[in-house]
Amino acid sequence: MMRHPPHYLLFAFSMALVAQAGPAYAQATAQTLPRWARVSFFAQGATSTQSDGSSSTYTDLVTTVAAGSAHREDGGLQYGFDMRLGAYPSSEDRPQRVSIYDAYVAQRLAGGRLLVKAGQMWLNDLGGLGSVGGGLVEVRQAPGGKGMRWRAGGFGGMESKILDVGYVAGIKKFGGYVALDNGGSRKHVLGYVNVRNQNLTERSVLTFTNYVPVQQSLFLYQAAEVDLSGPAGQGTGGLTYFFVNARVSPARRADVQVTYHRGRSIDARSITDDILHGRPVPAKTVEGYLFESIGTRITLEVFRGFRVFGGYGQDKNDRDSTPTGRLTFGVFSSNLFGTGLDLNVSDYRYDRGSSSSFDSWYVSVGRSAGSRVYLSGEFSSSLSVLRFTQSNGIVIENKPATRRLGGTSLIHLSKTLSLLGTVEHTTGDSYNENRFMTGLTYRF
Repeated sequence: MMRHPPHYLLFAFSMALVAQAGPAYAQATAQTLPRWARVSFFAQGATSTQSDGSSSTYTDLVTTVAAGSAHREDGGLQYGFDMRLGAYPSSEDRPQRVSIYDAYVAQRLAGGRLLVKAGQMWLNDLGGLGSVGGGLVEVRQAPGGKGMRWRAGGFGGMESKILDVGYVAGIKKFGGYVALDNGGSRKHVLGYVNVRNQNLTERSVLTFTNYVPVQQSLFLYQAAEVDLSGPAGQGTGGLTYFFVNARVSPARRADVQVTYHRGRSIDARSITDDILHGRPVPAKTVEGYLFESIGTRITLEVFRGFRVFGGYGQDKNDRDSTPTGRLTFGVFSSNLFGTGLDLNVSDYRYDRGSSSSFDSWYVSVGRSAGSRVYLSGEFSSSLSVLRFTQSNGIVIENKPATRRLGGTSLIHLSKTLSLLGTVEHTTGDSYNENRFMTGLTYRF
């Protein structure tokens, strides 16, 4: 029986492609391709005290490493690497995490018209379904000229683990896409992704992405996913995700933004595993968790650097809830009245009908202290908590009584080195929490 190669073999194979490029070619590439890299280290700690007097502490240590080459239009070698390492010294039960988002090499051939890519990669054209460890072949219209150009690609491989190194056992992923873009911001993509779990089709999905800027006065972004069948053949398919964000500027100092977000969150992996092991699947699990949100906002620039905004929306946070009204208003100013202060004040007024209503405030004030230091403070209230339940899946809980105070400092120690520091104090109905974070980023 054929077995999948371990993840380190796939990574080693990818790196071997670089070595096979040859010393002369590698030296020429190094001279012609701009390169970049970034290393960041973050340390976070928090202490929480409950209403009964009990307390808990935890610490996170996170390191991120990212590097990549520029993408030349006429061909040549490309590479990318993006990794995150997390450790949790205060928790013996929480394992260390190593997440690799990108670790690939690629080669453009035929004057830039053909791209061959191997390794672990995230295909942004496919949104949240674009993680794959394997290979990609893409052909495109010849570089040069103006207007829209087409691209078409096909891929296949294994599904990467999100919070660990390696690949999910028994899972294969393949598909393709067709795209039109102009080399700038405008893009239209139609994609297809098929996820196989052993001998079952876990998901068969069409993806759509459109971004259309029109003469700097209209911007339209849309993303959607349509399942061609239910998870592992259970239930029905149909539209499972849809998001649209449209912004129009009817006048020079005014714009109107409309957003709509709707979808179903279905745990297709658990449903498929239950079927493979002969376990019954509840109908509510197949239906999934439903969410929906719609809103509009109007922004006016009263004078240079000073904007006011207001809007209204409705949110539906789970399948059985009634829509919650959301009234928004606020102000934003950079360099307020020439003082150098950056001010942001906003309020979300939630109306829960026959139950209660509450406000969620956010206030931040920031200012540069010299050319290399930026200091800011913030206040927020009525935070939300994302909670998982066995019966209903994910539920969003609003906590109107919570209050949070925080301060942040960003210091540019040099052109390539920056230091971040954050402190927060949060109070709620049943707990108090103090949190700090510090981070160091080096770019080269």
